[in-house]
Amino acid sequence: MRKPVTIALLLTLCSVTLLAQTGSWHAYMSYYEPQQIVNFDGQLFIRASNDLYSYRLADHSITTYDKIHQLSDTYITQIALNKQAHKLLIVYENQNLDLIDANGEVSNISALYLKSMTEDKTVNNICMYQQYAYLATGFGVVKLNMQREEIAESYILGQNILQIGISDGNIYLQTATGTLLTAQVSKNLIDPHNWSAADSAPAGIFDQDLTDWNQYRDLVATLQPGGPKYNNFGFMRFKHNRLYSVGGGYTAAADINNPGTAQILQNNEWTFLQDNLEEVTGWSYCDTESIDADPTNPDHIFVSGRTGLYEFMNGTLLKAYNIDNSILESFNGNTYKDYVLVFNTLFDKQNNLWVTNSTSLHNSLLQLSADGKWTSHHQPQFVYNDKYSLQAMRGLFMDSRGYLWFVNDHWNQPSFFCYDPNRQTVLNSFITFNNQDGATISDYSPYAVAEDMNGDIWVVTNKGPFVIESSNIGNSNANVTQVKVPRNDGTNYADYLLAGIVTRCIAIDGGGRKWFGTQGNGIYLISADNMTEIHHFTTDNSPILSNNIYSLAIDNTTGQLFIGTDKGLCSYMTDATDAVSEMEKDNVYAFPNPVVAGYNGLITVRGLSMDADVKILSTNGRLIAQGRSNGGTFTWDGRDTSGRRVASGVYMVATAKKDGTKGTVCKIAIIN
Repeated sequence: MRKPVTIALLLTLCSVTLLAQTGSWHAYMSYYEPQQIVNFDGQLFIRASNDLYSYRLADHSITTYDKIHQLSDTYITQIALNKQAHKLLIVYENQNLDLIDANGEVSNISALYLKSMTEDKTVNNICMYQQYAYLATGFGVVKLNMQREEIAESYILGQNILQIGISDGNIYLQTATGTLLTAQVSKNLIDPHNWSAADSAPAGIFDQDLTDWNQYRDLVATLQPGGPKYNNFGFMRFKHNRLYSVGGGYTAAADINNPGTAQILQNNEWTFLQDNLEEVTGWSYCDTESIDADPTNPDHIFVSGRTGLYEFMNGTLLKAYNIDNSILESFNGNTYKDYVLVFNTLFDKQNNLWVTNSTSLHNSLLQLSADGKWTSHHQPQFVYNDKYSLQAMRGLFMDSRGYLWFVNDHWNQPSFFCYDPNRQTVLNSFITFNNQDGATISDYSPYAVAEDMNGDIWVVTNKGPFVIESSNIGNSNANVTQVKVPRNDGTNYADYLLAGIVTRCIAIDGGGRKWFGTQGNGIYLISADNMTEIHHFTTDNSPILSNNIYSLAIDNTTGQLFIGTDKGLCSYMTDATDAVSEMEKDNVYAFPNPVVAGYNGLITVRGLSMDADVKILSTNGRLIAQGRSNGGTFTWDGRDTSGRRVASGVYMVATAKKDGTKGTVCKIAIIN
């Protein structure tokens, strides 16, 4: 009799099965620029933008690959097919190795990646011979047995090997110094004495096989595997149910200017603002550092960066603002159109656009009204060295009081500021400051500003996060505090929250919790009361693409956290959303619903008020589980208070507001 009851129930429940599972990860990799093509039994494997996808010639299907779903790492530098072993080799930038077999199964060989050595492990070239892959590296040669999926031997030669070729039983190595080494493949090549210098190598032995590339590159050029155009996500903003992103600024480590990019994600589809602006405007388009959309029109977008301010409408450039047609100023009063430093663009609620103009002589903080009028809010506090404005004015943010905050992310006078636009007054100016223990904080680098649900202001820096309590805003003698977290070890000692960790970005979720993106340490989730570390995601314990986090943005309607890294974009479905003021029956729902056999993830209830009391009850009223919501969301693992998986049946979700007033009820069907 249970089966008909279940069928009837499924017809009456609101089934929400397509929503992303709480705790799930997703990657958004670029497959835009083809770099290699390998035909593996009629399936083209394409390395593109240092990522991987495949195209099956027989049925025209496309499969994309990423670290979250199949691969072991990110940023692919080479792929190569071993026909005898019938496996594709993938080499990553960090020397991690993956193999893909004919069935699409991926296996990892991490020995080279994990090997601790002072020599350069970079893989420069691959030579396939029998079932082996010979890898040319910065220290010598690695012989990989692709059949047995293991490293067979390593030849430490103390030279940077650029190319490997094998012919007639002899192996030839071309070194970075231009010399040739050779040996018989059958000899013990671990012994350096079995290698000798060679005057020449067989003609063409080092030539790259471009057969697949030449045959299929025109076809590959027509494919559309999806994804963003670039893997650069230096800044992101979630607004109008869209993710707006730009590439970011100058990368000091690589000594490069990032290309001017603006990419928008909506409903899993990407659109790109035109990136040929150098041809259109006549000056360079690079280092885009901020983006915002008109509050009244999601297609009216402003992008700013090293070369000024760009206005777009429906994806097309409407106007480029520079020193000729606005009050924007070039570096130190010069006339360089390629050096108009506008690192921020931000709309306020009145549709005014705010921008900062770093190194400007007179116009460091500017307002562009909806009718096109420019107003300067330049202040003496924004001037460096009595000459020009601060050199890296970033992180422009407007708090709930209507105050503007920004940082100066530059070694010349690192600082951050609070400005009241209505009174045109600097309320707070922090260059050096003391924490609550009287310790002076100087020589720091501030990166971004955010406001939590208590109205406190957080500033993330290379020395960890700092807090300006709401009561101190506007107080000229205000301290900047560091949150103390008790050790709870029986002592009275406490530690500063994330002290000494380079925190580059921050997002506040619907439950008031703080997500901190770091340089080299992944992401931390800290509770709303700042006392508990809920998550610490790194590449060692999660599918996150990298431990270097450049930007964060959160959709507090769904709880999806977007994570911009130095390896591209990924997202994590959090267990918190914006709360509602009143819980209504039609808006409180659970998913997945029904919960089918084999599902082991979290069951999510949404549409709740802040800190709602949630009880899971059996049909006879027995308490199964309980807890409180994170913002508007509650999650349940499908187990009772004793940790046992619940039986098949219908369970009631009873809710009440934080003050104890009754909420509403929804149902969850579980089928084991």
